[in-house]
Amino acid sequence: VDIEDLNFGRNETAMIRASLLNWYDENKRDLPWRTSIHATESEFRDVRAYAVWVSEVMLQQTRVQTVVEYYTRWMKKWPTIHHLARASIEEVNEMWAGLGYYRRARFLLQGAKMIVEGDGEFPKTASSLLRVKGIGKYTAGAIASIAFGEAVPVVDGNVIRVIARLKAISDNPKKLSTINNL
Repeated sequence: VDIEDLNFGRNETAMIRASLLNWYDENKRDLPWRTSIHATESEFRDVRAYAVWVSEVMLQQTRVQTVVEYYTRWMKKWPTIHHLARASIEEVNEMWAGLGYYRRARFLLQGAKMIVEGDGEFPKTASSLLRVKGIGKYTAGAIASIAFGEAVPVVDGNVIRVIARLKAISDNPKKLSTINNL
C-alpha cells in the first residue's frame, strides 16, 4: 500500500512524510544495524542485506535493547552470510540462548545455507527473498528496501497504528480485515 492510495491528497502526503521524517530525526536511536559498512557496492549490499535480515529476525517478539547485545555478538562471530552458513545448529542455538523462539535461529541458519549453496549471493528483490526459508513478507520488504532500494511496502504494527490514526479508523488495527482495508 502506498500512502498516496490512502485517500490523502498530494499536499497531505508531503506533510505526513515530512512530519514523520522530522520525528525520526529528533527521536532516532543509534543502533548497530544502522551503521555504515565499508566495502565495494556489491559487497556492501550483500553485507547490508545480511545485517538487516539478522536484526529483523532478532527483533521479532524481542525488545530492541535486548537485541542490541545479541546482534553485536552474532555479527562479530558471523559477519557474513558465508560465515553463518558454515556454523552448526549447536553453535547457532548457543549464540541465540536467551532470545527465545529458537525457530528463528534455525531459519537464519537454514536460509544462509540455502543462499550460499545456491549462487552465494543474497536475493535482491522482495519476491525472491520470500523463497528463503523463514523470510516472510515484512522481512523480505525490509531487506529489499533497506539493502537494495526496492520500493516495497514494509508494514508492521507501528505503521498500521500510525495510518489508522491518520485516517481516524476506530476498528481494531490488529484485525486482519482492518489491516487489509488500509
